[in-house]
Amino acid sequence: MRVTPSRLVCQQAVELMSDYLDGALSRHDRRRLEKHLAECDACTAFLEQMRATIAASGVATPDDLSPEALNTLTQLFERYREPE
Repeated sequence: MRVTPSRLVCQQAVELMSDYLDGALSRHDRRRLEKHLAECDACTAFLEQMRATIAASGVATPDDLSPEALNTLTQLFERYREPE
């Protein structure tokens, strides 16, 4: 996801955080997010909560899931990604 305004607001920063944690942001967006984080304690705390949740929950791969669970998650993701 690429955000066009030069300065991020918190909602935009939160939308970029998953890609940031996955290392999937462009260099430009990564720098903008890191600048926002340096200035915003609330977003920094949110990012740390995301990191703690990831660490506590471990990692699941598609091979770890039953076909039914994988299908359910795929359907939920598809519904989430559909525009309203």
